[in-house]
Amino acid sequence: MKPSASPAPAPKLSILKFGSSVLLSPDDYARAAHEIYRHTRAGEKVVAVVSALDSETDALFEVGAAVGQSAHDAMLARLVRCGELKSAALMGLALQRSGISAAVLDPHEMSLKAEGSSLDANLTGLDASRVLAHFEQADVIVAPGFFGEGPDGPVTLGRGGTDLTAVMFAHWLGASRARLIKDVDGVYTDDPARVPDAHRFDQLDYAEAARVSRGLVQDKAIHAAQALGVVIEVAALGKAFATRIGPVAPKIGATHHVRPLRVALLGHGSVGAGVCRHLLAHPGRFRLNPVLVRDAAQHAATGAPGLRFTEDLAEALADQPDLVVETMGGTGVARALSQSVLRDGMHLVTANKAVIALDFDRLHELAAESGRHLRYSAAVGGGAPILETLDRVSQRGAVLSVEGVMNGTCNFILGKLGDGARLADAIAEAQALGFAEADPRGDIDGDDAADKLSIIIRHAFGIRVDPADITKESLSGLSAERLQAVADQKQVIKQVGHCSAGADGRLVARIELRALERDNPLAKLRNEENGFLVQLPHQSLYVQGKGAGRWPTAEAVFADIVDIQRLLDNTLAVPAASRPDRAAQAARMPGEDSA
Repeated sequence: MKPSASPAPAPKLSILKFGSSVLLSPDDYARAAHEIYRHTRAGEKVVAVVSALDSETDALFEVGAAVGQSAHDAMLARLVRCGELKSAALMGLALQRSGISAAVLDPHEMSLKAEGSSLDANLTGLDASRVLAHFEQADVIVAPGFFGEGPDGPVTLGRGGTDLTAVMFAHWLGASRARLIKDVDGVYTDDPARVPDAHRFDQLDYAEAARVSRGLVQDKAIHAAQALGVVIEVAALGKAFATRIGPVAPKIGATHHVRPLRVALLGHGSVGAGVCRHLLAHPGRFRLNPVLVRDAAQHAATGAPGLRFTEDLAEALADQPDLVVETMGGTGVARALSQSVLRDGMHLVTANKAVIALDFDRLHELAAESGRHLRYSAAVGGGAPILETLDRVSQRGAVLSVEGVMNGTCNFILGKLGDGARLADAIAEAQALGFAEADPRGDIDGDDAADKLSIIIRHAFGIRVDPADITKESLSGLSAERLQAVADQKQVIKQVGHCSAGADGRLVARIELRALERDNPLAKLRNEENGFLVQLPHQSLYVQGKGAGRWPTAEAVFADIVDIQRLLDNTLAVPAASRPDRAAQAARMPGEDSA
């Protein structure tokens, strides 16, 4: 299938800024990647503006002062920008590990211009078309936020300058707002660390924000936002709510009584261990039960400090956890557990495409009956959010076809075969890298892709198709002669899953080995990458990401967990109207009538 000639509408663009208050150590880039992935899987493109790690800029200033005989602002600006350059590269690495396509751009690569003193300049221009062009190949652009290119070299933007960069990017790139990720979940009437009953604002006008934020948001950024009509949001990692700064009257927000989400994790293999690491990285947000495994002693010897393991299902599910994460795989115990978890009133997150494909209707019925959430985005696509994309566009009759490379293991193996490797050697390498299971037949024979395609069909067309009824072509029947013939034609062979609805309403579904022209987006996928082409009546959409391996799959699982947590947080919110009168008083505009 070739993309439609009709141009797709520009996707929503989000500007996210991560300051040093949330980038305290290298481990924090993974947490920032979670926040970015939340936006990309909602169909947004993201510009992530980053500061240096906490204290790194101060350390560079100190080193510069110690080495230099006298202050030289231009040289110091060249030195201290290194913290931002390092931070942007680390963010790019974290995103790529999670399966999120990203490009890292330095200021000179964007023509990000600035004027003023070397250590307190203002941004004056950006080559927007040059920046936006990178979204043709990536979902995220990472930019260092503390400096620009002055007439005579790099200049920095003063304390908090990353806030200003985010605001200016929103203006120049046409984003609806700049979302500043801080270590607090908004702007408060007072410092919440000192005043326990301080109240969070839902919204503020620019003047009041400058007055009450007390440096939380750089003054230059607030003034620039007001002059340019840019809305600023101040938010915390993982939160659905924020303080919105714009041309609005101040308003106190709801109080969110957030408690740790009680999580039971079933399985500690490649994906389960990745999910476990993400959960442990947020100790205030999750309380983890003993992890269910086959051999508790073996896992205890290699697990994280303080992590508990058990072979007893009752212990793993003790104290009625809020949410169960199933990463065991297979259709035996996992299948029965998935139904009992929902029946017993717990939310369920799973990466098990076989169970979802077999029991799609029953699991959704149980979730609806118990009023619980069922999430399984990791079952299809890994880091490529195809199910979320289909849910956004699959109004009745909206989707004409979906096809894609949906098994990262096979894509990796086919790449090796194209390079001349033997099938057995390619499989062994995929197993060593954690892409293929010990028994790879489900991947090789197309069963895994058929499970995924059946789930795609449900989301795209609302039709039930048994995976066993989908025609499949196995890699085991791929001859060296066929591979050579494809190479001679300057084509690339891929395992492609296809589903489409004909004019007569009949659904066509198959898993095939298809020779593709090299300019086809699916032909360009490498190693464990997944990619999907969604054909709509007047446009086509393309979704891409890493589809196999620990971190891309764990990223999708964790995103489902956090989605559920945000939904639960919002149900516990206490509206501002139910709070003491003094909270409402704090929200009034200066001079507003108290009657």
